[in-house]
Amino acid sequence: MPQGPNPPGPPHPHPACLDDESLLQACHWGRGRGSGPGGQHRNKVETLVWITHLPTGIESHAGERRSAEENKREAIFRLRLALATAHRAAPPKGDAWGDARSVLWKSRVSKEGAIACNPSHTDFPSMLAEALDNLAASGLDERKAALRLCCTPSQLVKLIKEHTPAWVAVNRARAEIGRHPLR
Repeated sequence: MPQGPNPPGPPHPHPACLDDESLLQACHWGRGRGSGPGGQHRNKVETLVWITHLPTGIESHAGERRSAEENKREAIFRLRLALATAHRAAPPKGDAWGDARSVLWKSRVSKEGAIACNPSHTDFPSMLAEALDNLAASGLDERKAALRLCCTPSQLVKLIKEHTPAWVAVNRARAEIGRHPLR
């Protein structure tokens, strides 16, 4: 069974939300030798893993672990975060009731609008992608995006703030259109 961050059901239409197998089919990846501390093991064994998402050109790599398999998992996670931050996909229009949230989003947000997802969890890049896509579709207005996602604006901002590159990118985009930075 393919591994990935989303539970069964239609995922959010963003490459960061694909299962591992589908994501890697859209990538070019390989292994190499890392540089830096680690002695003979690092110099003799190809444990560095690099991945390039071909449709977007977004890249990631990992080489700090001694196992190529562990580095591959880490490189995939980093690629998902980079995709979530740098690539935008149009959120779905929604069902008959206008609900456009993914199954994953619904499972991670309480009825009170609280978002429960640790930044190191495999679901985090998918949640971040969905949040940023809805924020972009809402003209970078966190209140409108939060309404679309049935969460509180403060919870949405908190989720984005958990990944510094996303936080910086959102505030840079908001400054370009004359909006104050999120806090």
